Amino acid sequence: MNQLDATFAALSDPTRRAILARLIDGEASVMELAEPFAISQPSISKHLKVLENAGLISRGRDAQRRPCRLEAKPLAEATEWLERYREIWEGNFQRLDALLGALKAGKGPDEPEQ
Repeated sequence: MNQLDATFAALSDPTRRAILARLIDGEASVMELAEPFAISQPSISKHLKVLENAGLISRGRDAQRRPCRLEAKPLAEATEWLERYREIWEGNFQRLDALLGALKAGKGPDEPEQ
């Protein structure tokens, strides 16, 4: 699985997205990340493993604590990929707006504006 596939697969789960949202505020332990969820700590650990394998988080070591932190590079790559498609859709919407404007003004789609 390539990096982009792994990123989107990891982001497909709402629990993992919530974990990433929490990590925007700074690093957190597994227990801190598990607090808001009504799921077991082993389930949270599985979600963290998916995020770690996708490169979206890293885990440090601080004595007995293994804090998780957000890694931005895979998200930046996904954003860059999505941005290309946003530009295509914007162009399509601009053409549609022009066509609708011409039709509303009573002109055919190929008639020049005056």
